[in-house]
Amino acid sequence: MQNTLNTIKSIYPLKDLHLNLLLKELKAVELPKNHLIIKAEKVERSLYFIEQGVARAYVDGRDNRITFWFGMEGDIILSYHSYINNTPGYENIELLENCLLYELKTEVLETLYNSNTELANWGRKLAELILIKTEESYIGRLFKPAKERYIDLLQTDPLLIQRIPLGYIASYLGVTQVTLSRIRAEIK
Repeated sequence: MQNTLNTIKSIYPLKDLHLNLLLKELKAVELPKNHLIIKAEKVERSLYFIEQGVARAYVDGRDNRITFWFGMEGDIILSYHSYINNTPGYENIELLENCLLYELKTEVLETLYNSNTELANWGRKLAELILIKTEESYIGRLFKPAKERYIDLLQTDPLLIQRIPLGYIASYLGVTQVTLSRIRAEIK
């Protein structure tokens, strides 16, 4: 549970009492590679901390599947649209490896937020961090060429690159696998 604990603690400093309130609600879940943990068009009722494994989020386009997020140990899996609006989400989240996750029911999380200011502050900080990451990703996709985004990915998540099929990385960058191969050859 060390990766999950580190993630929780890094978001906002919680006293042991409040941390334990959150931890006691987590349920360990082991799921196989290729499992769809979050399904588009479905209201999702849980979030997951990735203790071990890798996942990707994608949407089905008209002619293709577009990957827009990768997660690994220490990251959180959640359909934000579904959670915030209590409506079906638009994304699928697939496990790319056998995964050990810690599940937290969103209803339980809301109860914790409503009954505990410290945990509500933790949730606010989590939302702020997610907003910043989303904004950085959005701006990067708008203004940085694929080569620069690939270099950024190599620098921020070098281990992740080794664990994800190139086709998914190409989709994430918005290029073909041939173009990704050319980019990789140029920067070696």
